[in-house]
Amino acid sequence: METHTSIFDLSGRVAVITGGNGGIGLGIAQALAAAGCSVSIWGRNAEKNRSAAATMAGAPGEVDARVCDVTDVGSVKSAMAATLERFGRVDGCFANAGIGGGGRHAFIDRTEEQWRTMFATNLDGVFHVFQVAARHMTERAAAGDPFGRLVATSSLASLFGTARNEHYAATKAAINALCRALAVELARQGITSNAILPGWIKSDMTAGILANEKFVGNVMPRIPVRRFGEPSDFGGIAVYLMSKASSYHTADCFVIDGGYTAF
Repeated sequence: METHTSIFDLSGRVAVITGGNGGIGLGIAQALAAAGCSVSIWGRNAEKNRSAAATMAGAPGEVDARVCDVTDVGSVKSAMAATLERFGRVDGCFANAGIGGGGRHAFIDRTEEQWRTMFATNLDGVFHVFQVAARHMTERAAAGDPFGRLVATSSLASLFGTARNEHYAATKAAINALCRALAVELARQGITSNAILPGWIKSDMTAGILANEKFVGNVMPRIPVRRFGEPSDFGGIAVYLMSKASSYHTADCFVIDGGYTAF
């Protein structure tokens, strides 16, 4: 008899998670592997990749790690080729790799290089990764196996103004629009496309600001759940999006922020 949990069983599925070696990406990878999904972690730091993979050693899903720089299309193509060689398919692509804005410079002092560096990782990186994944998923659909999941990590900065972070915000708003466009374009191939918008989450990227007492004193009272998010808070949404349960759910922006934007 089928159990009531079988709708979320990811056995036989394979997912790529960029920036999967830490923070939200690692939280996603761990939950997918625990649900039986094989995962390929793509990150720039080989050592960080290895220690991330080690945390999933006992999981039912197989774990693979690839050194990949999402700003470099050649690096992305070779990571995809290696992942396909290892697993034979890629069913889901979580474009999670990104850099933070830091809020250190006023807009009028923003350098061309800072602007370009931000877009190279946060937007071009998603383009590179989604393109290789969507090509593979489209080819599989044409061969009679239509299934694909594109998921990008966006930010509340795509919806709300944050000072000195306009370059970061612009990349994230672009990601939301990209996901909606791909949802429409790829729907007939059985491919869904969605964005996840995290609130204030504990990670290497936010470690500095979350250690700032003045910041915490101002922000914590605005979070109804009264805690900062953890990478594990993104496990459930990742499993749902990878599963058949979400087949009719596409073009959405999932706000996961402990109620921050509602209050």
